[in-house]
Amino acid sequence: MNFFTTVLPFLSSGVSLIFAGAVLRRFIRKRGAHHLLWGIGMLFYAIGGFCEGYYGAFGWNPLIFRLWYLFGAMLVAAWLGQGTAYLLIRKRGVAHALMVILALGSLYGAWRVFGAELNPALMASGSASASELSGRAIVTPGVRTLTPFFNLYGTVLLVGGAAYSAWLFWRKRVLLHRTIGNVLIALGALSPAFGGAFSRMGIPGALYISEFIGAVLLFAGFLRATTPLPQPVEALRASQTATS
Repeated sequence: MNFFTTVLPFLSSGVSLIFAGAVLRRFIRKRGAHHLLWGIGMLFYAIGGFCEGYYGAFGWNPLIFRLWYLFGAMLVAAWLGQGTAYLLIRKRGVAHALMVILALGSLYGAWRVFGAELNPALMASGSASASELSGRAIVTPGVRTLTPFFNLYGTVLLVGGAAYSAWLFWRKRVLLHRTIGNVLIALGALSPAFGGAFSRMGIPGALYISEFIGAVLLFAGFLRATTPLPQPVEALRASQTATS
């Protein structure tokens, strides 16, 4: 069993699943739409990692491939980004409209992916990375052209939203834990993109390494952003004196 092509994707799936559970528990308590969508997005991340690990362990399976492409390659970034849209866009009508478009687009994408013709001989992106899944196995025209639109939408919202939030908190010199957390989230969202680029350059395992790092950074960023830093003793005493 290869660590990079089997164990690492399963680890990514496990981290993503734990993260999804934490976010969804927060949704149950606070009822924030962004928590629900982040939770769904991380479930998609977990499905993608599981499918990669399954492929590394057992080889080609058309159903596993379609699940991986739909949830791991096509939809995960867009649904995470939609969560950020609900967090940052003040006009709920705009966020709702984007959600309707994303939902309809996701249904259309699922219909195209599960109806596409597959060629397992084209699954690997190259001889150097033959152990990694690739969308090239889809030979039906027009299916793979959908994926960049979902990914661009999600990446702009997720990375841009996290970077903007980090800058906002840093500029105001308040809530340092949220500044740090949003920086980690932005880096985690970018990590799989860099891994995909290195994978296309023929570096085996790069995608799976970057996905694991991305899942860890996203989870760490969420925990940091939602956990205030401990106050120094001097600041705590000053606060108690001011309120006494």
